[in-house]
Amino acid sequence: MKGKVKQRYSMEERKEFRKLILEKLKKAKKDLSIFKESFSNDQNNGTDDTYPTFKAFDEGSETLSKEQNAQIVEHLQKFIKSLNLALIRVENEDYGICRITKKLIPKERLMAVPHTTLSIEGKRLVEKINK
Repeated sequence: MKGKVKQRYSMEERKEFRKLILEKLKKAKKDLSIFKESFSNDQNNGTDDTYPTFKAFDEGSETLSKEQNAQIVEHLQKFIKSLNLALIRVENEDYGICRITKKLIPKERLMAVPHTTLSIEGKRLVEKINK
């Protein structure tokens, strides 16, 4: 006789995931604040741009740095949104169930990526479909 396959995470387990999500959310918001602050400080109205010597290399690297910061800010905003959605899901009994396979996502995966909605199997199926 086979053992009963677990269908859902318990309230205690979901509390553990909630705590992890809140920790990641706090860190992501702090990181976002730091990047936004550094990004706005780059937009100063100093006299650097009126200095007589032209420094193309410095300007090019500064532009690249701003673009990279903008991409990081965008990524962090998406991450925060995903974590907020995970907080909503964790309150429901269906947290941790793969949206593709409808199977329980392993706890190890959720501990690493608590905002995921896909098991590895589900992710592979999605990638296969998208090819």
